[in-house]
Amino acid sequence: MSDFVQVERLTKRFGTVAAVDSVSLNIARGEIVALLGPSGSGKTTMLRLLAGFEVPDDGRIVVESEDVTRAAPARRRFGMVFQHYALFPHLDVGENVGFGLGAIDRGSRDRKVADSLDLVDLSGFERRKVQELSGGQQQRVALARALAPEPRVLLLDEPLSNLDPSLRERTRRELRQLITRLGITTLFVTHEQEEAFELGDRIAVLHAGALEQLGSAEEIYERPATLFVAGFVGRANVFRNAAARSFGGREGTVTVVRPERLRFADAGVPGIVRARRYTGAAALFLVEAEHGEQFEVLAAPNAAQVGQHVRVEATQMITFPDDQSSR
Repeated sequence: MSDFVQVERLTKRFGTVAAVDSVSLNIARGEIVALLGPSGSGKTTMLRLLAGFEVPDDGRIVVESEDVTRAAPARRRFGMVFQHYALFPHLDVGENVGFGLGAIDRGSRDRKVADSLDLVDLSGFERRKVQELSGGQQQRVALARALAPEPRVLLLDEPLSNLDPSLRERTRRELRQLITRLGITTLFVTHEQEEAFELGDRIAVLHAGALEQLGSAEEIYERPATLFVAGFVGRANVFRNAAARSFGGREGTVTVVRPERLRFADAGVPGIVRARRYTGAAALFLVEAEHGEQFEVLAAPNAAQVGQHVRVEATQMITFPDDQSSR
């Protein structure tokens, strides 16, 4: 796949703080990329730079070989769905969806509005009041409004964060199916790992304005490029010094072991089970080693009991240079 969107060394400072710090990434036509990171990592600033709501201090944004770094938002032909949807309460659903269509005749506008609502399974909702809709329906109206002008890139800023958990899970499946069917190049912001894994073809992990890693969900989880990625994506036990060496780590490294990569065994690091949290098909056991380090083991619910003396061995480890531990 050829690069459709190219972001080159994009930088944005607010005072002395670099909210986005020399970030480069390429997105293929029709690809879905998730921007994943904690609060303050630069995700939303990155999206606003792409949308044209912020002007970068350095770097370029190129779409279909066109430099749009300083182009007005309307010229970029990007669709955007905001975290709080930004629907107009005084307009009905049809008027909201048609708001960004510009000066076209009434018949063409009505057809585009109807087609966009059909895409999100809201046919016939044109005359409904926004206040009469559920949170999930409002989210779909915002998506229909973004799709109506037929954008070449779709930008989503935490689009599911206002939905309750059960609706969020169903909606993200539907959203993935819709975007894939339309083949629209999409970049979306989230701080939810599960959402990034389910929606994104690739995931860009941001931390303190910098791009830590860009890759598939499997690459990010199984082969994290930095200690930050290892600790932020999924659950991770981080061992240093004597604790790291007891699990087979080398001098001068930090050793990371996922809870599911630890197991109770006849040999290994001795410890005692301090707590057990049942999660359904498995349980998380909090084990305290003899050297005082505490760590989690994911195992069958009946694998151990609180207070039991156990031995634990690692089946897979990830190591990083010790100087990464200060990042």
